[in-house]
Amino acid sequence: MAESLGEPLAARYHLLRPLGSGGMGTVWLARDALLDRDVAVKELRVPEGLGPRESAEPVARVMREAEVMARIRHPGIVAIHDVLSVGGKPWIVMELLHGRDLAAEVAARGPLPPPVAARVGAAVLEALTATHGRGVQHRDVKPGNVFLTVDGRAVLTDFGIARPADRTALTEAGFLVGSPGYVAPERLAGEPGGPAADLWSLAATLYTAVEGVPPYQGTQAEVIRATLTQDVRPPRLAGPLGPPLLWMLARDPGERPDAATALGLLREVAAGGAPLVRPPSSAPVRRARWPIAVAAVAVVAAAATLFVALRPSGQAPPSRAAAASPTFTRAVDLCRALSPAEAGRLLGLAAPPRVRPGRWRCQWTAKGAGIDLTAETDSDTPDPWSMSVASARTLFDGLRREYGTAPRDTDWIWYEIGVDSHKPIIKSGARAAGGVADAAFTSDVTTPDGRAQATTVCFRLGDLIVRVDFGDLDASSPAELRGRAVRAAAAAAEGLRGLA
Repeated sequence: MAESLGEPLAARYHLLRPLGSGGMGTVWLARDALLDRDVAVKELRVPEGLGPRESAEPVARVMREAEVMARIRHPGIVAIHDVLSVGGKPWIVMELLHGRDLAAEVAARGPLPPPVAARVGAAVLEALTATHGRGVQHRDVKPGNVFLTVDGRAVLTDFGIARPADRTALTEAGFLVGSPGYVAPERLAGEPGGPAADLWSLAATLYTAVEGVPPYQGTQAEVIRATLTQDVRPPRLAGPLGPPLLWMLARDPGERPDAATALGLLREVAAGGAPLVRPPSSAPVRRARWPIAVAAVAVVAAAATLFVALRPSGQAPPSRAAAASPTFTRAVDLCRALSPAEAGRLLGLAAPPRVRPGRWRCQWTAKGAGIDLTAETDSDTPDPWSMSVASARTLFDGLRREYGTAPRDTDWIWYEIGVDSHKPIIKSGARAAGGVADAAFTSDVTTPDGRAQATTVCFRLGDLIVRVDFGDLDASSPAELRGRAVRAAAAAAEGLRGLA
C-alpha cells in the first residue's frame, strides 16, 4: 500500500493523495484498511472566520444529511460508505469512481451524440426519481456532478452533503443560490422549487452535453437574468433530443413533463427514436412576477460563494387527527413556549436558566443542563410557518426513519451547558412517545459507557415540526432523562398551541 499521509481517519482510512479540491473541500484517494479497498474521502471545508460555536451547527447538519444519503442505494447515485467527524470537520467516505465527469468529457471530446446524451440523461433521471421518492432533492444537477465511469455508468454525485457550511447572512436573507445556468427559474425567483426544478437542471445539463455550451451564457448576473426572462435558444446539434429538452426547460414548472414522461422520451431517443413533443408554453403570470427577483439574485450571484441546501421533503395526505390541531401561518416566538421559571422546574434548577433566542429556535440553559427548541422545515418550504399539514407529516416520518436506524456512534457539542469539545456519544434508535402533540418520538444520547447525557424529542403539532433537545449531564439514567424530556416536550407543545 502507498504511504499514508498522517494518522488514519478513525484508525481505518489512510489518506494517500488528493484527487481534487475546490471551494467546498478536498477529495482524497484513501485506503480502507479494514475492508482492504480504495475509497474516496471528501474533506468538507468549514468557512474561515467562523468560531467553533458558529461552525458546530452547520457541521452537524452536514453529518445528518450525509447519514440520510447513505441509506439511499441506487446504481446511479454515488454510494456513501461512512460519515465521520474528525477535527471538527465532516469527512464523507464514498465509493471510488473511475472515469471523469460530464463537463470534463465534453471539454475533452466535444458534444455528445444525441442518443448517448439521452442515455446519460435517462440514467440520471432514474437516480433523481429514486431520491425524490425518498423526499430528497439534489438542487445542484450540472455537468460537473454527473460522473461517467469507465464501466458505462452515469452516476449523480455531490448531493447537499457537498455544500460548504452556511453563511448566516445569505440564509437569513432568504436567497436560494446554486450554480448559475443550471438552477431552475423558480428557484432563482426565490420559490422553494421541487422535483420539477431538478428536472430543469438535468435538461440544462443535457443541453450542454449535446450542444457543447450551456443554454444561457455570459456573466453570472447575465445568466441569471436570462434564465428568469428569456426562453432557451433552440439547440442546433441535439437532433431528436431537442424537442424533449425544450419541453423540460419550460420556465413554468407546470408546463414541464412529469418525470415518467421525460424518462420515456429520453429512453426513446437513446434507442434511436425521434419522439413527437408538443412545444412548451410559458405562463404569463409567472413571467410577470420573476423579473422582480433579477436584481436581488444577481447581487447574490456576484457577491456570494454558491452552495446548495438539502433536506428531506415530500408530500403525504393529511389525517383527521391532524386537522384538529392548530395551523401556524405566521412566525412564532419559540421562547414564549416555556417561561424561564417553567424551564427551570423542568430542568430541576434552583434558579431560572438563561434564555437564548435564535432564528426558529430558543434555548434555556445553565451549567450542565438545558432545553433547546428548534422548529424544523423541509427543503421545499422557506420557513417552518409555511408548511402544510401534509408536508409536516412527511417531514416527521422522514425524521423518524432517520432516527430509527440502529444505535450509532458519533459526537456532539453543546457549548451552553458545558460540552465545549467534540464528545463521543451513542445515539439510540427512535422510540415512540405518547402524550406529546399529534405524534412524537425520542432518541437518547449516552456516553459509550452508558451514562445519560441528553434526549431528543421530535414532535408534530398540526403543520409544525419541533425538535426538543433536553440535556442534563448529571441525569441518573437514560430512562429517567427520557421521561423528563417528554414532559418538557409536552409542556412546550401546549405552550405553542396557545401561540398559533
